[in-house]
Amino acid sequence: MDSTKHRFETLAVHAGRAADPHSGAVTPSITLATTFERGADGGYPSGHVYTRAGNPNRDALEAAFAALEGGATALAFGSGQAATAAVLQSLATGDHVILPSDLYHGTRYLVRDVLARWGLAADFVDLRDLDALRAVLRPATRLIWAETPSNPQLRIADLAAIAGVAQKHSALFAVDNTWATPLLQRPLEFGADIVMHSTTKYFGGHSDVLGGALILREAPGGPLAERLRAIQRLSGGVPSPFDCWLLLRSIPTMPARVRLQSESAGRIATFLAAHPRVPVVNYPGLATHPNHDVAARQMSGFGAMLSFEVHGGEAGAMAVAADVKLITRATSLGGVETLIEHRASVEGPDTATPRNLLRLSVGLEHAEDLIDDLRRALGPA
Repeated sequence: MDSTKHRFETLAVHAGRAADPHSGAVTPSITLATTFERGADGGYPSGHVYTRAGNPNRDALEAAFAALEGGATALAFGSGQAATAAVLQSLATGDHVILPSDLYHGTRYLVRDVLARWGLAADFVDLRDLDALRAVLRPATRLIWAETPSNPQLRIADLAAIAGVAQKHSALFAVDNTWATPLLQRPLEFGADIVMHSTTKYFGGHSDVLGGALILREAPGGPLAERLRAIQRLSGGVPSPFDCWLLLRSIPTMPARVRLQSESAGRIATFLAAHPRVPVVNYPGLATHPNHDVAARQMSGFGAMLSFEVHGGEAGAMAVAADVKLITRATSLGGVETLIEHRASVEGPDTATPRNLLRLSVGLEHAEDLIDDLRRALGPA
């Protein structure tokens, strides 16, 4: 379908989905085959060879990803980390990458503990500070990687400004758009070359499927698209046909889910900001957020993630997390259930995350029930 002619909700329902031409089924079938028959001439009339290289369910899912982000090429992976790794593996030994100082800890460890051993150089800086970004540019800088809103402190990077720096330096610009989703933010429209999603989160939306995606500005067959497609195929970090089917099944409800979750997150952030036991609330929808104006300019909504700090240090934060009843203590985000997590203890001993910080992924429960749960766990105002 022509993704330029329809609004997001329509795309979410129809992209990658069509009635089966043989059975008329309106729900796509699952093609579990690992291999596909060759024609008498030795070719592959179906267009598929082996499911690691391609599969009808993955084709449909990738078409949906491209339509929803407004990209020309999309690649599905078995996890967000596999998608991130593919971008970094597309670089060469001696290349330099710049990443934000506040970002998903798995990305940091992948760069620092795995790919640095293969000669990838990296700097971690506060991407809100363009002067700091320019200061670490090198002749070998090939990639600027942004994450906005960032995990877990919800810093907001100015996508258009960073894209300008990257273009001037002839570097690629990639954006982890997991927390915003393409409903709320489309980085390609601000000059990004690559968008990454952990589709485990809002695309899946039910905490039951692992996945990742890359969406490119470049058309299929271009040098970057071909390099990433080769890594996808050769590394084997691809989703199963059933995982692709689950993700495609969940996408039509993503606009409704994300809008309700974001509305509730805004109400919860407002409540927390007024609570005397909470000195800091990180949520870009609050007018007091230091990058609220940037978020309002490049996002159509502020998302369903927030974090907050609690008086009493780590012990105080852990006590609040231990005392919730409705909210679930668990890692991950984007599901229908609200999750709370003491983030520093997940990230390891060298984390830069404040020890008194709790991260909240807002689900589909009623906002007032979630507020009541937090109010009781926080104690008297």
